[in-house]
Amino acid sequence: MLCVEFEDRLTDYLEGLLDGEALRACAEHALRCPVCHDLLSEVKNTLQACRNSTPPRPSVSLEARILMQTAPETAMTCDEFENHLTDYLDGFLPAPLYHRWERHAALCDHCTNLPGEVVRSIGACYSYISEELPMSASLHARILQATLGTTEAAEVRAPLTSRLAAMVRGWLDEIVTPQLATVATMLLVAVLVGTSTLSEDGSIGGMYRALASSAGRGAAISGNFKRVTGNLVGEPASNNQQNNGQPASQNRERQPE
Repeated sequence: MLCVEFEDRLTDYLEGLLDGEALRACAEHALRCPVCHDLLSEVKNTLQACRNSTPPRPSVSLEARILMQTAPETAMTCDEFENHLTDYLDGFLPAPLYHRWERHAALCDHCTNLPGEVVRSIGACYSYISEELPMSASLHARILQATLGTTEAAEVRAPLTSRLAAMVRGWLDEIVTPQLATVATMLLVAVLVGTSTLSEDGSIGGMYRALASSAGRGAAISGNFKRVTGNLVGEPASNNQQNNGQPASQNRERQPE
């Protein structure tokens, strides 16, 4: 077999499509011819490398150009790009609009650098906010003159009613606040003691029921005590009334002689 014939049958030989005499001839020629043997090894290595490697992903610009030529209705204008910039940075764009935005950013030279500039500007604003700069006296005077009509801050005073209300509020805070704190503490202690001693289940409702039953028993005892006291006090009076109701002769008979 000649080298030209081997090269023509190399693809079929590697794919296993040859049989019989043709397969034996190619194998013998690859063993005898050093040039064709090296060619066979290179082709095998290349095919193995292609099988092991993953194809590279097409770039965004290539995909955008292909879609621009095949589906021009999905293109986005620069005005639409700027209107959706904030939603893009916040992550609020839906998937179809997001891909249109990405393709426009890849194709438009004017809009490509816009997102990065906006992000850097926002970062600079946040970094400058934390840095407090001293205010110059002239700027402070101009602000006072423009807002209050005077450059002396001491001349600006609150209305008389506001000042009086603030004074009264301050006095009440000093007088009432400690008392309220004491009363609140006493009430809290009373509730805690009552729930732990009077209540059966340790709740405020149980304490209320215990106090109500105690008040009922106290009222009953007080009523009984009043009836007993009234009976004891009422017996001499009734005897006197009975004696007073009898005739004088009978009273004289009872007197000792």
